[in-house]
Amino acid sequence: MIDATPPRIDIALRATLQAGPRCFTLEVAFQSASDRLVIVGPSGTGKTLLLQAIAGLVRPAAGHVRLAGRTLFDTATGIDLPTRERRLGVVFQDYALFPHLDVRQNVGFGLAAGALNPSRSHRDPRVEDWLQRLGLAAQAHQYPHQLSGGQKQRVAVARALVGAPDALLLDEPFAALDPGLRHELRSELDALQRRLGIPMLLVTHALEDGEALGAATLRLGDAEATEGHSPRDAHERRGGKT
Repeated sequence: MIDATPPRIDIALRATLQAGPRCFTLEVAFQSASDRLVIVGPSGTGKTLLLQAIAGLVRPAAGHVRLAGRTLFDTATGIDLPTRERRLGVVFQDYALFPHLDVRQNVGFGLAAGALNPSRSHRDPRVEDWLQRLGLAAQAHQYPHQLSGGQKQRVAVARALVGAPDALLLDEPFAALDPGLRHELRSELDALQRRLGIPMLLVTHALEDGEALGAATLRLGDAEATEGHSPRDAHERRGGKT
């Protein structure tokens, strides 16, 4: 019997990044039936560029992005949803917290529809819920410079998820953490994604991130993307699918 279920993650992109005289072109194509995909590669292989293209922060030259049954970008059909309409939660490598906003405001910014920052006095039930879920209620009034590395990451994750996105993208989320905290936050992310049941794409230079999360793994090389596999997967798969 042929399984006609569409893959949860279906990406085929060609994107170019120009910086002065230097030009970098990323070309990848992969599919995954897994809700977790960890993209592994050394610096300079285009991991962050790939996430930016998926999120709509960079426009690829060609290809498509399909996540959880939705087409977000497709040059063949002319689909190119704006970033906000893609309904993706993004956690940046440096967390990108606003230094002049407290924790509650930073999380609430994920719901902001206009240019105005959330008020310090405003209490949105969705924000309060995520502060509780991620153990940040006691830090709600604090500013980013008053937080530990783990707390900053939790704020960034809460901000990414407060709007109930259809998928979660994370760029090197554990890179700046010490080994003990890295292990703790991997476990938290593992449990959180299981509860939400949304696709998660995580880029990293550390293969152990994928192993710890039991995720399908895609390896980006200097010139091409090659498929890896989850530690739960006992046989080798080919054809660009995981």
